[in-house]
Amino acid sequence: MTRFLWELPTRGDGRRADPNQWQRAGFAHLHQVIDAAELSGLDGVVAAYDPHGEESWIVAGGALRHTRRARVTVEFTPSFATPVYAAKMSLTLQRLGADRLDWLVRVDTDPEDDRQRGDRLGTAERYERAAEFLTVARGVWSGRGASPGGFDGGEFDHDGAYFHVRSGGFDEAVDGHPFPVVHLSGASPEAIALSAAHGDVHLFSASTVDPASAVRALHTAAARHGRTVRAGLVLPIIAREDEHEAWARVLRLWREIHPAATEQDIRSRTPDGTTFDGFDHIGYRTPVGLVGSYRQVADRLAGYERAGITTFVLSGHPGIEEIHRAGEHLLHLADPASRTPTGAKA
Repeated sequence: MTRFLWELPTRGDGRRADPNQWQRAGFAHLHQVIDAAELSGLDGVVAAYDPHGEESWIVAGGALRHTRRARVTVEFTPSFATPVYAAKMSLTLQRLGADRLDWLVRVDTDPEDDRQRGDRLGTAERYERAAEFLTVARGVWSGRGASPGGFDGGEFDHDGAYFHVRSGGFDEAVDGHPFPVVHLSGASPEAIALSAAHGDVHLFSASTVDPASAVRALHTAAARHGRTVRAGLVLPIIAREDEHEAWARVLRLWREIHPAATEQDIRSRTPDGTTFDGFDHIGYRTPVGLVGSYRQVADRLAGYERAGITTFVLSGHPGIEEIHRAGEHLLHLADPASRTPTGAKA
């Protein structure tokens, strides 16, 4: 089954191209965005990791409290806390949130932001730490030890390069609550290898040249570990009734940054008429996404599904308006299950 998630505006929200001109998203606004996502038929929301935005764990907790069925994915880095503490927080959120919490573990982060947080690991070490982080987190949750001694009566021991645990574990407190679904991301060999061994869903970006080949490579790598890892795509979208209206929206935003820009300038950044490389110039975290009519964007989403993509992390701003557009006009065209927004007539 294909899942559609929406990235929450943890830094702010607005109509302008420059995020610095947005209003900060307080709890009231975030809850309205979350309501819109649930009512519009989306499967869940992502509380994005942003060193300059609101803390994703707090946003995720609020989202779980404010929803009944939507899954909530919290994005964070392994430097955030020890894996034991992250697992403990997650267990509390699973108990209080009807087992709807998922993880998006961010490994490839900005070095300058990392230094500001006191994290000075190099790229290779980051992936090693992330693998050990997930090993320990799952270990204390399930009681499967990674080191000699393992699990004995609720005690988990682990001696590693980055984490040392003595007599960890939660005894009977887990009580059947599932470990969060682990999303990972990246296109490097290290990123694919990490997902193959430890992930449940691997998120690609639309800049991946051949999604079908990337998905096959992921599945092949996971199979070597005797595992199955699903593939996802992070995708900003601007979809309207017709493509001219959608591109007009892009041009209005682009001219806030480049006042003399023409439609030809922005159209030159699309190789196929729908994929647009420039979203990061107009207030989005991801540079490559889709622009076009609802039918055009839906057809591209369906093409990604045929290539093996089963999770989409969509984004748009202002959040409430773009979510309602997606729910009312786009998802039923893209999803073979022909989902119906909550409260809408079939």
